[in-house]
Amino acid sequence: MITVTDGAAEKVGTLLNEQGNDGHGLRMGVMGGGCSGFQYKLDFEEKEGEMDQVFEINGVKIFIDMKSSLYLNGVTLDYHDGLMGAGFKIENPNARTTCGCGESFSA
Repeated sequence: MITVTDGAAEKVGTLLNEQGNDGHGLRMGVMGGGCSGFQYKLDFEEKEGEMDQVFEINGVKIFIDMKSSLYLNGVTLDYHDGLMGAGFKIENPNARTTCGCGESFSA
């Protein structure tokens, strides 16, 4: 369904550890908004919801609700740390267009 790069998995693990949330997972979601129509949402959660799909990818638990899974199928979650800034990046082959900042898309 999705790919989590080594860099993203390492950063998620580091953040969970720093926040004292070992055993939690990463919620990936899509919601309306942003300049292109949809925007990504990443957050940490202790456990999955009733209607979530749960994946263990590269040592990271991922929770995705059923609605978001329609838009996140085939995405790659990566983490970049460079001179121009650091952050998670989602590469979505299903996106028809994306905004300049890369945080919203249209399907």
